[in-house]
Amino acid sequence: MLKYTRSNLKKIEQFLSEQGYSLIYEKGQFKSGYCIVNHSNIIVINKFFDIEGRMNAIQEIIPQIEINEGLFNPDTAQLLEKLSLKEKIL
Repeated sequence: MLKYTRSNLKKIEQFLSEQGYSLIYEKGQFKSGYCIVNHSNIIVINKFFDIEGRMNAIQEIIPQIEINEGLFNPDTAQLLEKLSLKEKIL
């Protein structure tokens, strides 16, 4: 499990960017705290979430999006392991 730090959040944001997703923090009426616009590869997360809330929302999102393993770098595989999401994706 990753600690809730700004540096770990940046790593997760970089992973999503590598996968072709744009991550936006905005206010909105999201019941779950986030919204995925699949056809545009855009993820919108409530901007009022703290680091923990943002990381938790992203952890919920990752299994729902299409992941291209060809775009993984070695750090990405390690990051997914720490998030305990690798088995859910593969």
